[in-house]
Amino acid sequence: MELPQVASMPSMPESIMIYEVGARDGLQNEKAVVPTEVKAQFIERLVGAGLDAVELTSFVPPSWIPQLADARELMERLGDLGKGATRPVLVPNERGLDNALAAGVGAVAVFGSATETFARKNLNRSVDESLAMFAPVVSRAQDAGLWVRGYVSMCFGDPWEGPVPIEQVVDVCRKLMDLGCDQLSLGDTIGVGTPGHVTALLAALDDKGISADRIGVHFHDTYGQALSNTVTALSHGVRVVDASTGGLGGCPYAKSATGNLATEDLVWMCRGLGIETGVDLEKLVETSVWMAQQLGRPSPSSVVRALAG
Repeated sequence: MELPQVASMPSMPESIMIYEVGARDGLQNEKAVVPTEVKAQFIERLVGAGLDAVELTSFVPPSWIPQLADARELMERLGDLGKGATRPVLVPNERGLDNALAAGVGAVAVFGSATETFARKNLNRSVDESLAMFAPVVSRAQDAGLWVRGYVSMCFGDPWEGPVPIEQVVDVCRKLMDLGCDQLSLGDTIGVGTPGHVTALLAALDDKGISADRIGVHFHDTYGQALSNTVTALSHGVRVVDASTGGLGGCPYAKSATGNLATEDLVWMCRGLGIETGVDLEKLVETSVWMAQQLGRPSPSSVVRALAG
């Protein structure tokens, strides 16, 4: 493909890592349960399109997220493709970690909150109680040689509490990283963040010793700000961007959380900026079209609509 023309910008990196969340964050919000075989094919296609970091599933009680109740079966189906430090699974507690370890995973993620209301709705615990629950998970995972990611949701706004003070977000992030996480993912769960807010939060985190090279950004596109927020984060040193193929996703506990940043839209932008992602955009679009057929609806990704007609 000849387009888009490449025109770089100051402060942009030569390359980034796309942390693909479509198979977990994308499918967890589907009304219908996607068959395990389809999930496995989806992941195989994502890896085949050049996406190395792919979050696979969640080891949570089926009553929490029925769409991901087949985590063990999925891992068995994936075999070696589901193992390694670039194939994380989400675990909420030690029982989830036990199940993940039994499945032979090489990486895990815990999912915290910057606000009390969402912590209660998502994990039925306060923020501090959630962090206490994560402590043995992170410690045991590290002892087992696993790579560990820490998510913090509601970093830019909360549907129940409204604006979230930056210092409150930074405090939770610092406590989570102090547990021993290798990477922090900043979640704009309801998509209300804007570039100035991104700049301020990254600066505040840096002041507390959490540098951009340990941060990933997770923007939702509710208000069409995900790409502009991503460019801002990249200009401040972030090199890991969460995205979901086809723009799938949301959060079952926050109804105003619409789709994630579409991986195809991110790859198109990076191609135009001369930023290497390692992703074959044509294969990725084919995967989105295929997945949209499985789900029975068109992809919300602008790039998929443009390239797939």
